Amino acid sequence: MATEYSQPGEDAIRELRDGFRGETILPGDDGYDDARTVYNAMIDKRPAVIARCTGVADVIAAVNFAREHDLLVAVRGGGHAVSGSSVCDDGIVIDLAGMNGVTVDPEARTAYAQAGATWGDVDRETQAFGLVTPGGVVSTTGIAGLTLGGGYSNVRRKYGLTVDNLRSVDLVTADGEFLSASEEEHEDLFWALRGGGGNFGVVTGFEYDLHELGPEVMVVTVMYPLETAPTVLRQWREFVDGAPDEITSQAPVWSVPAHPNFPEEHHGTPVLVAGGMYAGPVEEGKRAMQPLREFGTPLVDLSGPVPYTRAQQGLDPFFPKGEFRSYWKSRYLGELSDDAIETIVEYAEARPSPNTIVPLRARGGAINRVDPTATAFPDRHSPFLLSIDSTWEAPEDDEANIEWTREFWEAMEPYASDSMYFNFSMEEVGDDTTRATFGENYDRLVEVKTEYDPENLFRLNQNIEPAR
Repeated sequence: MATEYSQPGEDAIRELRDGFRGETILPGDDGYDDARTVYNAMIDKRPAVIARCTGVADVIAAVNFAREHDLLVAVRGGGHAVSGSSVCDDGIVIDLAGMNGVTVDPEARTAYAQAGATWGDVDRETQAFGLVTPGGVVSTTGIAGLTLGGGYSNVRRKYGLTVDNLRSVDLVTADGEFLSASEEEHEDLFWALRGGGGNFGVVTGFEYDLHELGPEVMVVTVMYPLETAPTVLRQWREFVDGAPDEITSQAPVWSVPAHPNFPEEHHGTPVLVAGGMYAGPVEEGKRAMQPLREFGTPLVDLSGPVPYTRAQQGLDPFFPKGEFRSYWKSRYLGELSDDAIETIVEYAEARPSPNTIVPLRARGGAINRVDPTATAFPDRHSPFLLSIDSTWEAPEDDEANIEWTREFWEAMEPYASDSMYFNFSMEEVGDDTTRATFGENYDRLVEVKTEYDPENLFRLNQNIEPAR
């Protein structure tokens, strides 16, 4: 049975404002529509109150208010969650965007980032010292959702997932208590936070390990005509199978964007991109990734050394806030067989929207060297992650794009595991899918959820229900 939630009255809102330092925004207030807007334009939800927190005290006040008044809770960091889970109808949005400070300790090689920071904020501060932590591939993405869900970066094969670089987490639990979780304290909670999503509280800060890299890195971006994709993907498969950990590579299907960075004569042309970043010396990276540039005759080759921060911002123009409608699904692939390649190309050629990207990400390396039970993040062995990132502009095109995405996702089932990457999933999924995705980690996650959120206050996520 669905949980019934109430809406706060005027007296309740006055009570919240009396104990809240940040801004509280209500329907009808100036800025309300902008404050409720997220990156996915399909999401049009109207919360009863948006609480823009300035610090931990505000977060505690917002959590206590939501619990005491039986409100549905959405937690917002960067607002990039394609599922729209960072906003809700009728309830409260706990907005952390104003909590975006980042502090770096270059000697200890650690960074502490407040939960409202974006990866652009983190990259800027860490690169001042020639350091990085594995983060997002779009710099406007918030660090919180990406980290808690696992975290795929441009250096994932060298340094692992984002959760593999997490040292500690500060958060406010459902009872309004502030805790720090690490390998030394609240160990079960720390384990669950590394891949278990936003099920356990409102995270207010993350501490990360850092690694030497930059200021310049070697990046390969080669666009091959889509009609050559079967041949190029087979060559790419062989390349990544023998690639060193320093090479993180992906092969997305896309159409050349109508953007000044790309030759005008190729705008709109469907392509397969052979791309990658080298986590090491630039000259070494040039030699190691040269084969990616020799899979055929490219339409466009933008490869070369670039500042790490610029490489991290390269996709930003194509993910503007609130302009595109999105519907995403993902599959972990046990292998990239010739039949799987043919299926990917068949559906990619029939994309309803040229804005849709179909990234095929190579995994392995440091990701695989972590035991599947060492963190809550379960899938450590699938060599590839396929993401179907459907993106379009007009509401009247919703049905065609959603139907194509679902059909493509179903067609990939013979080549896939039973799990998915929740950060690249549009829909809330059922208990069976959650169990299948977390596998042997699921029961332990339920135990942690039951201890820290027994009433399931934090449920707008790929939810792990507490034991009843």
